[in-house]
Order: sequence, then C-alpha cells, then structure tokens
Amino acid sequence: MRPLHLTIVAGAALGVALAFGAFGAFAPADAQSQGAKQAAKVPDSFPYDIVNGKRVPRGKRVTAADGSWREEIRDGNCVTLKEKTAAGEYRETRKCD
Repeated sequence: MRPLHLTIVAGAALGVALAFGAFGAFAPADAQSQGAKQAAKVPDSFPYDIVNGKRVPRGKRVTAADGSWREEIRDGNCVTLKEKTAAGEYRETRKCD
C-alpha cells in the first residue's frame, strides 16, 4: 500500500494535467472564433476573397510610383473600375454590357 502523501501528490499532478489539458482543448476553439472575424485565407490564384462567409470578387490592382492606383473588378457582365489619384481623389465607375 502507498503512503498517503504519494497518493495526494499523484492526485494533484493528475488534476494539474487535466486542468492544462482542458485549457489546451479550449485554446484552439478560441483561436478559431477570432479567425472567423477575419477574412478567410484563400490562395492567391483564386479570383475572389471570402468576407463574412461570402465570396467577394478580387480585383486586379495596378499601383503607380506616385501612389495612385487603378483596380478593375469583373463580376459577370459588369466591370467596376476604382481609381485613386496621387492627390487622393477617388473615383468608382461601373459598366455593364
């Protein structure tokens, strides 16, 4: 028969292991819930991003050296053109064929 102090130490070690095991099981769930708030990671070769669980078309952005950019997004027969000048002026036009 074991002495009482060894039984108590073994029980305490088991309790600590279970406590850390239970905490470790909840940690990935918490990380997943935080990741759900962010956009899902989609490979760069896909023509869309996932935002709030929905597909959002990804545009083709061309940036100039002066900081201006132009982005073209195709959605079916429609093309959305977003432009921003170096001075900060923003323009968005949509054309459907």
